[in-house]
Amino acid sequence: MDPVFNSGDTAWMLISTALVILMTIPGLALFYGGLTRKENVLNTIFLSFVTFAVVSILWFIYGYDLAFGTSTWGFIGTLTNPFFGGVIESQVLSTFAPTIPKSLYAVYQMTFAAITVALISGAVVERMKFSAWLAFIPVWLTLVYLPVAHWMWGGGWLYQMGALDFAGGTVVHLNCGMAALALVFLLGARKKAKLLPHHLGYSVIGLGLLWFGWFGFNAGSALGANNLAISAMIVTNTSAAVGMLSWMLMDKLTTGKPTLLGALSGAVAGLAAITPAAGYVNFTAALIIGFFAGIIGYYAVSHLKPILGYDDALDVFGIHGVCGVIGTIGAGLFATTTINSAIKGGLFYGNPSQLGIQLLAIAVIGVYSFVMTLVIGKIIDKTIGLRVEEEHEVNGLDINLHEESGYRLS
Repeated sequence: MDPVFNSGDTAWMLISTALVILMTIPGLALFYGGLTRKENVLNTIFLSFVTFAVVSILWFIYGYDLAFGTSTWGFIGTLTNPFFGGVIESQVLSTFAPTIPKSLYAVYQMTFAAITVALISGAVVERMKFSAWLAFIPVWLTLVYLPVAHWMWGGGWLYQMGALDFAGGTVVHLNCGMAALALVFLLGARKKAKLLPHHLGYSVIGLGLLWFGWFGFNAGSALGANNLAISAMIVTNTSAAVGMLSWMLMDKLTTGKPTLLGALSGAVAGLAAITPAAGYVNFTAALIIGFFAGIIGYYAVSHLKPILGYDDALDVFGIHGVCGVIGTIGAGLFATTTINSAIKGGLFYGNPSQLGIQLLAIAVIGVYSFVMTLVIGKIIDKTIGLRVEEEHEVNGLDINLHEESGYRLS
């Protein structure tokens, strides 16, 4: 007899999967593409699309098993179904989401892996070889993303300790942020390092798609059409809205004028920060998390980056990395059993040890991602090289790497 799926949960997770795909292509691609120089718009968009293609294939060849297979010493999953052999045909229920098919849970998780790698590209646009990026995708996915996903979500050692990450504050945002920081230290600054968005309209459309798709990201992580999904949707929208407004406030206080770019950045900061806490916290906590994401994210981009002297082109570390930490700590402070009965709560709800576990997860994943990315990047640099030729960088990557131009205006 075939297993009995919950049709409502299955339908919601199919929709959520499509929403997260929309976040990467075309959401992130357009968001990033509008922020670069016009000579690099196609290359920037291309990085997101090719990342999605490569991860989509590798995930089902071996990625899902290594992230969510039976744990080996709490570090990595066991490869039991290479090439996803027999999983679709067997129609078994998911161990991690017992009301939906395992195959659906697998493709949903694939979308998280794809956007995590694609997010890193925002730090290295306008100066990294396309060939180097193609080499980076499978190696980083295998050596960094898959172990970290297993530790937090797939039954690994941090999962066993009770670390909380509802939808990717550590696995996605901190992970990609630290990797981005490592790569930009290796690459060095661009020749034209000032951020000069050539078409904020693209970025507005991209942010709209990201915000829309994020409900699949966070509310979808409830893994069913239930009250938890509704709660996650509400707090996700709340944090994004507050993050936007608090970043606008900082713009106004600092420069005298709010900016659209700042508003977009603040919304992403609020979304990134609420991600790890979305299924654990209430509306008031979401207000607090979103507010501090906008403030601290602003300072990370406007003050920390100049102090440390790194050229993170589209502020992947300053927004995703830093705000992933804010939300992961927020979960340790504000998580409550009234929202999610499967947890013990956070510091303010009678479980102070949860904050310690969250800080441990942040430290371990942050260091692991940074160090491993440095090693991976260094090896690629020594073999095929990381950086484009200076002439190509100055004149633009679209025409020099792809023989294309985003605009053909007479």
